[in-house]
Amino acid sequence: MMHCLLSTAEMHEADRRAIAGGVSGPALMEAAGAAVAAAAAELLPPASESRRRVLVACGPGNNGGDGFVAARLLAETGHAVVVALLGAREALKGDAADAASRWPGDTIPLCAADPAAADLVIDALFGAGLARPIEGDPASFLRAVAQSGAPVVAVDVPSGLDGDTGAVRGYAAQASVTVTFARRKPGHLLLPGRTLCGRLRLADIGIPDGVIASLAPTTFADEAPLWEPCFPRPALDAHKYSRGHALVLSGPADATGAARMVARGALRIGAGAVTVGSPRDALAVNAAQLTAIMLRPCDDAADLEGLLADERITVVALGPGLGRDRARALVEAAARAAHAAKRALVLDADALTAYAGEHEALAAACRRMRAAVLTPHAGEFGKLFSAHAPAREASSKLAAARAGAAATGAILVHKGPDSVIAAPDGRAAINATGTPFLATAGAGDVLAGFAAGLLAQGMPAFEAACAAVNLHGRCAERLGPGLIAEDLPEALPGVLAGFLSA
Repeated sequence: MMHCLLSTAEMHEADRRAIAGGVSGPALMEAAGAAVAAAAAELLPPASESRRRVLVACGPGNNGGDGFVAARLLAETGHAVVVALLGAREALKGDAADAASRWPGDTIPLCAADPAAADLVIDALFGAGLARPIEGDPASFLRAVAQSGAPVVAVDVPSGLDGDTGAVRGYAAQASVTVTFARRKPGHLLLPGRTLCGRLRLADIGIPDGVIASLAPTTFADEAPLWEPCFPRPALDAHKYSRGHALVLSGPADATGAARMVARGALRIGAGAVTVGSPRDALAVNAAQLTAIMLRPCDDAADLEGLLADERITVVALGPGLGRDRARALVEAAARAAHAAKRALVLDADALTAYAGEHEALAAACRRMRAAVLTPHAGEFGKLFSAHAPAREASSKLAAARAGAAATGAILVHKGPDSVIAAPDGRAAINATGTPFLATAGAGDVLAGFAAGLLAQGMPAFEAACAAVNLHGRCAERLGPGLIAEDLPEALPGVLAGFLSA
């Protein structure tokens, strides 16, 4: 359960249930403050040196209480600590008031604090559940922190960051390190939150795992524990068709490359057989580039239905380079073909924009398949769901992806630096692998191929999409600067070896 993410409401409920179960509220705050102090100490020079001034900015709630604990612990180890408080000390309540009572020093008003005079700032103003934009003295203080250049340790989230959406409410200063507790929140992984958090540290403060499990969370970080247990591993007696057969549809002679990258991705990730269905005018172009990947003619919907009479084909991937009209006709053909209910479908690019404003028609096609995975980038997502208010007007990328998945009945991969994978049943995962060098032509085609290859082998659709996105990012990380889309499938064996051989 360490890869689950908790909304701010779920985190509040986890605190409540832990305390109701006998965990002390002050003990939780003491552990949180200690984790913050430890993170700060790692960024500070030793107390025997002169530059060891710490400014702790405390807000009026429990985040401020964590800050008071951290201030006391750092002072006890010899650091010169100044506590700046938003509001009056006597207005603090509950555990925060208790933590403040154990701070032996004075406090100064937040408006009087000088971040430029500090070697490190602890931002304990507001937590993940901030309900309104930051303005006034807190905004002025955070701007001064940013201008000071001092390293910042944020408590839970950088103040001003919405823990559920990753959005900035008013203003938020960049953190060097963010210390959060028990479990991460969606805003730690969604942009711009992921960037603003700096290095993220997750601290165990004593909330039992059973309490987290009792919440039945449905949001996850896209990490190997989420999908590795059902990742396909071929049996000793496996043959190519027992490992699945992917059919990838190609565009015309001047638009064949995308399909070949989809096909290569599917083959590299383990599909036992991959066939490219090509227009007859592009057969020679494709044949000149393909070796292990098979080639069959496929001009139109009738040709596709003929190919799909072969029940060994377990997944169909289409969209890139097809053109909208042809893509839509082929989607419909795949959905009505023999054995459709036993097959999975991966749709990208033209297969999505062909249904612009008509997501219900796409949903009807998807429902006929064993499973469907849609992989839109932001522009394709906007076109597909232009007539669907819940997806179009969602408060975050996470909420939008969930709405899109529910509307289509498909697994939806809302692509980007913070890709979100959502299932119609409400499960969702946020990916944090990858690199800006993935912003290159054809990278999305390889991702569609990874998903198709895993679906071809029978991997459950949500887990297959999560694995495809995660591994795609890890391949990019392995390659680094200079990568092009064609490199991604070739990096996959080295990435897979890390856990398939375990």
